[in-house]
Amino acid sequence: WLTGTYDAALDIVYWPTGNPCPDYDGRQRLGDNLYSDSILALDARSGRLKWYFQFTPHDVWDWDAQQPPVLIDAAWRGQPRRLLLHANRNGFFYVLDRTSGALLLAQAFVKNLTWARAIGSDGRPVLNPGQEPTPTGTKVCPAVEGASNWFSTAFSPATGLYYVQTLESCSIYTRAPDTWRPGRSYYAGSTRQPRGERGQKFLRAIEIQSGAIAWELPQTGPANSWGGVLASAGGLVFFGEDSGALMAVDATTGEPLWQFQTNAIWKASPMTYVFDGRQHIAVAAGPNILAFALRN
Repeated sequence: WLTGTYDAALDIVYWPTGNPCPDYDGRQRLGDNLYSDSILALDARSGRLKWYFQFTPHDVWDWDAQQPPVLIDAAWRGQPRRLLLHANRNGFFYVLDRTSGALLLAQAFVKNLTWARAIGSDGRPVLNPGQEPTPTGTKVCPAVEGASNWFSTAFSPATGLYYVQTLESCSIYTRAPDTWRPGRSYYAGSTRQPRGERGQKFLRAIEIQSGAIAWELPQTGPANSWGGVLASAGGLVFFGEDSGALMAVDATTGEPLWQFQTNAIWKASPMTYVFDGRQHIAVAAGPNILAFALRN
């Protein structure tokens, strides 16, 4: 899914890993299924494992860790620290010390979250009962798509906020017999949306010191978009809004400032570049590449 993220100062590659299989039936793979749904910190020269952090041990909900880790250097509780930020598909926002892998913070960033009530100080989820897939189906939140996913997130040093496209949704998880076959999917079950319910996308700004939501922007659309976020030094956040618009909001308050309707289902994140001394924003919208110049 995602390639690793490299820290030149520490000479470490941080690599997110996928989920175990079969996805929805954990009876054939008891235990934590170590190194699945994890961040691996690897020595860049030797490949040696320096540390790991597993977000969802014994995952039976298909919540891989393929969400982009963001590396920042910032004061933490008054002391300078090298941090790794990660809004996980399982619905919790994590702050790790990227030198040691120590957990510094884990806080829910979605409201629809039923599988666990908290993350313990040891980094392990405190599970709620009755949340595993069953033959008749179990409603679990977040949905199988995750509270977030592989699309880009962004951090602004000016605001201290971490910006994430989030999904408020749930799934009915069903377990069913399955046999592994080469070249075939191996889910041992299925998922579906609960009848009469629909998901909703929110752009959320997370205060990294506490995990609190500083502001959120609800979006209008079918909640099937996969666009990411870009924060600029000019105090703007650009993102693919669920209606199909490319939108810019105020990075401090979330106030919408500008939009351009593309009528596309987002599958890409905006990026920025400078040409002839002028900053531009570009994004892939369906089969089209759109570029916009920022006013001086």
